[in-house]
Amino acid sequence: MNARAARVVGDGPLPERRAWSFPLDLDAYDRQGQLTAAELRALLELGPAYLRRSRARGADQRTPRWDALTRLVAPLDEARAVLHHAPTARYRRAGAHAAGLVLQHCAETGRAYWGWTAPDWATLCCPSAEEFLAARTLPTEITVRPFLVALGYLLGGFTDAQQLGTFNRLHLAQLVFGADLVEDSMRRAGEILDGWGYRGVLTAQHRWRGMFAQALLINRSPRLEDLTTEAFRQLRAHPANAEHHGAMLFALQRAVAALRHCDPPVRTGANAVPVIEGADPSWIGWVQRWYDTSTLTPKVRATIRTLMAKAGRWLATEHPEITEPAQWTRQTCAAWVAAVDRMRVGDYVQRRDALGGRGGRPISPRTKAHVLTASRTFFRDCQEWEWFPRRFDPVRALAVPRSVAALIGTDPRVIADEVWAKLLWAGLNLAPEDLPGNSADTYYPMELIRAVTLTWLFSGLRSDEVSRLRLGCVRWQHDGVAIPGDARDVLADDAVCLLDVPVHKTGTAFTKPVDPLLGQALEAWQTSRPEQPPTLDRKTTEHVNILFAVRAQPVAKNYINRTIIPTLCAKAGVPTTDVRGSITSHRARSTIASQLYNAKEPMTLFELQAWLGHRTPSTTQHYAKISPNTLSKAYTEAGYFARNIRTIEVLVDRDAVTAGAAAAGHPWQHYDLGHGWCSYTFFEQCPHRMACARCDFYTPKGTTKAQLLEAKDNLQRMLASIPLTDDERAAVDDGHTAVDALLARLADVPTPAGPTPHELGAPPTVTLLPLVQVTHSDSR
Repeated sequence: MNARAARVVGDGPLPERRAWSFPLDLDAYDRQGQLTAAELRALLELGPAYLRRSRARGADQRTPRWDALTRLVAPLDEARAVLHHAPTARYRRAGAHAAGLVLQHCAETGRAYWGWTAPDWATLCCPSAEEFLAARTLPTEITVRPFLVALGYLLGGFTDAQQLGTFNRLHLAQLVFGADLVEDSMRRAGEILDGWGYRGVLTAQHRWRGMFAQALLINRSPRLEDLTTEAFRQLRAHPANAEHHGAMLFALQRAVAALRHCDPPVRTGANAVPVIEGADPSWIGWVQRWYDTSTLTPKVRATIRTLMAKAGRWLATEHPEITEPAQWTRQTCAAWVAAVDRMRVGDYVQRRDALGGRGGRPISPRTKAHVLTASRTFFRDCQEWEWFPRRFDPVRALAVPRSVAALIGTDPRVIADEVWAKLLWAGLNLAPEDLPGNSADTYYPMELIRAVTLTWLFSGLRSDEVSRLRLGCVRWQHDGVAIPGDARDVLADDAVCLLDVPVHKTGTAFTKPVDPLLGQALEAWQTSRPEQPPTLDRKTTEHVNILFAVRAQPVAKNYINRTIIPTLCAKAGVPTTDVRGSITSHRARSTIASQLYNAKEPMTLFELQAWLGHRTPSTTQHYAKISPNTLSKAYTEAGYFARNIRTIEVLVDRDAVTAGAAAAGHPWQHYDLGHGWCSYTFFEQCPHRMACARCDFYTPKGTTKAQLLEAKDNLQRMLASIPLTDDERAAVDDGHTAVDALLARLADVPTPAGPTPHELGAPPTVTLLPLVQVTHSDSR
């Protein structure tokens, strides 16, 4: 027997039947577990059938043989006596058969059971119940195996349950500790978890009961008080707790911590950064020193650390003589900028397994800018902290090249209107059967899932902001007066729903109006939300009540990308990707912003900036995109073509054209000037067309010549388009003042006939031509 079997756990009063602290004086036994010759002879003479029987039944002529086995049998009898089971013949027989199997295995191996290792006990118990029964030479009941495992637990400290396959760990814990103690501890922890939203932990079929029982067995105590912080550390390190037990073990520690028996659990590995490889150790030390000193957010620090590790690998390849930031010069910076400009996906990286088919492609201009921005931040901080002398200006030496910056612009990844409309329909009609889950139910309550879905579809928030919304973030207002959320008679009439957004990426907390449908969904979840303990907000370091929290922890930030969006796409019948890439949570922000910017009564850029919570309008421009329809309508209403083109009525003498007189130079077009007719063929080029100087091409109306012209039968009235100069457009738009200015400028300009207006002696006239604006007829 090893030392674990004699361990006493806990300092408080325990029941008299303390199976988990079974006492045995190891000094009285051979620690190597070697059998004596008399013990081995007695075991072989008794055989498997008689070894199953107690000494009381074999107390006649076989007494000397049993006396030789006292050292082996006495601990087995004591261990069987402290097991908790119903006082029936079946369980007594199972305990006797289990003790007999232990003695039989001693005979087969030549060693006493206190010298066995964990694999020895696992071999005897077998990997499954079927193999256990098949390995027995005598008829054996299935109830024998749990008693055998219990004896191994008590006498050999055997806890490697992972070697036994699937078996009832709860039954084993009740056999060792007693059903009352196990159920009481399980009830106390289960009530806390059930109150936090862990559904079904108190039911008989929940797998959490098996994990809880295993934790008690490994800790060798049925009391929650004995599950200390160190005990949980050992539980996580134990091989019996497989990877899939981590979440349940985490929940158990949270429940025990709520009872103040241990510290709350800390998620390990979530923020761990990989060890930098491939760079000089000195450079790695400088990068790690910056990472430990910087006050940027953990995500930004990790990104810059990764990019500067890439710079270290570039140095090791191209400039191995440079191992520290202090050795960098302007020439080094220029070489690094050139390397970034020519860099491809997969260059100077530590791992290539996630590159897929992107390896070897040129990196995007925006990625180049990010690499150089990280470089500037790193060197600027090191210089400002006076870690080494300033030899160059990082802002200038590591600036983004103009050729790269010119390729970076605002290009919101807006989801197409028809796709977004289908996603809205799917979100408003989301049902439990649409979601991934199992026969039990969806992972989160349906009210929470609906609230998260509508928040993504209507709020325009970042995923981090959605996951950090506070309890009570919804307020209602009517005519500027706050109203209670249950005032349905008011909510039906022009009520405004206000959403309080917490501190976010670029600014402080603010309030924004949202659709009342979203407010009602949030209040529905808030009503059914289980009571949760306060959660640490890592951005503000405050303990707050998170709205989207269940099972004592917030909903994961990637839940929308991982579950909600694929579910909505499947229900709406649309792909999860489009020409702009995958549909992600952040693309909804651009889509909603662009739709508000292009609405019938659109929000201005500054209003949209306030609604999105941006610090500057330039940031908002990366989200709001003018749609082609809005741009086309604005262009049409601007009247660019009509502003520069006017029409004038013209009479075409078809007889002159038919008879060939037009080819001989006779007039055939007569432009209507209102007060007369102009027969100049190139009228649209005449500088005096807006104020006729009455040259030889002019025929006043009312004269005999004009009357003869108008009396012709074969005339065709048409409209001719006349392009206007800036002065002429001003004359049309601004009236007589502009015309007078135009006449003064044209006084010395020759007419089509040759003389200038001054030479003709005609008084200037302000009679405006009968020009009309070009209009487009309805295509229908």
